[in-house]
Amino acid sequence: MNLGALVDLGVDPGYLKAELGKLNIEGFRLEVEKDKRKGISGTKVTVVIDNPEKEKHRHLHHIEEIINGSALSERIKEKSLAIFRLVADAEAKVHGIPVERVHFHEVGALDSIADIVGAAICQEALEVDEIRASPVQLGGGFVKCAHGMMPVPAPATAEIVKEMPVRSGMVDYEATTPTGAAILAATVDHFSAEMEMVPARTGYGIGQRDGEIPNVLRVYLAEVGKEEEEDVRVERAVMLECNIDDMSPEWFTHVQALLFDAGAADVFMIPVVMKKSRPAHMLSVLCEPDAAGYLKGILLTETSTIGLREYPVRKSMLRREVRVVSTRFGEVQVKCSYYGGRLVKEKPEFERCRELALKHKVTLEEIQKEVIRNLK
Repeated sequence: MNLGALVDLGVDPGYLKAELGKLNIEGFRLEVEKDKRKGISGTKVTVVIDNPEKEKHRHLHHIEEIINGSALSERIKEKSLAIFRLVADAEAKVHGIPVERVHFHEVGALDSIADIVGAAICQEALEVDEIRASPVQLGGGFVKCAHGMMPVPAPATAEIVKEMPVRSGMVDYEATTPTGAAILAATVDHFSAEMEMVPARTGYGIGQRDGEIPNVLRVYLAEVGKEEEEDVRVERAVMLECNIDDMSPEWFTHVQALLFDAGAADVFMIPVVMKKSRPAHMLSVLCEPDAAGYLKGILLTETSTIGLREYPVRKSMLRREVRVVSTRFGEVQVKCSYYGGRLVKEKPEFERCRELALKHKVTLEEIQKEVIRNLK
């Protein structure tokens, strides 16, 4: 249903099939066709397995080898593996085994590999800045799994949807599978029952089941706050964090300089209290995804930490321009920021203001006031 909805929204099915071909695994194909549920027309995508009786179960490392060994883009690989790891972690916790021992059962089958990797391909093809979703409908009743009949939601699904808004009971069958839950958990930026947006296109993914309620998945391609967002640039970034309680404070200055020289966009520290009430600092590094690997190396070798956290974030930055302002003390560069088509912030360059204050033996405040007066 997810693939059908995204194809119906505008993803070229030929492109999707060609990208899935980069996995270099045989035994499946996609069938894409128009269909209806309760009068609602949409796209149905079916993953057809050539020899299902020969399909084997796989462990996480098998999935990682297939995806990492493919010719897919790095972003698609990362997103696909993030989804699979969510399912693997959930299965490991449910069954009380190490994640390396998890058999993927249905999720390791070719159809689910196509579902998950296909989801990453389609999302990248649409080039959206943000993904939003309504609360997740889990369904009701029982579902047949590899381990027998289970109440809905299946145990793995229940684990994956933690901290996500969910609803149940709309239908008497499984409305959200572990695969579907993992796609949402790994890719949705914001869940909300209410959304303000301007839809540009609508797509419907048709499900295999037909019941009293239309079994369709509806997706929108929309614009949110377009007028205000014209002055906001959104970029993907990575946040690296580690807690440090056993390093001389003098070393932080050295490490901070190394991180900035290596391409960090921002480096900052927050006082924290660790276990046993030990005072410490959380060292945070914001960087571009391509720089994360090298910066992790600096944190792990130049500080006393033995581990760190890493997670993707989205940076929203105001449109900026630098203006040169002439004053009676000299010229000063001023960073001007805009939002909604109007100037909202102006900041004189500190080091230049400090230089002029020392030169003319006046206060920093006097220099900055002079700059702002001449900026109007």
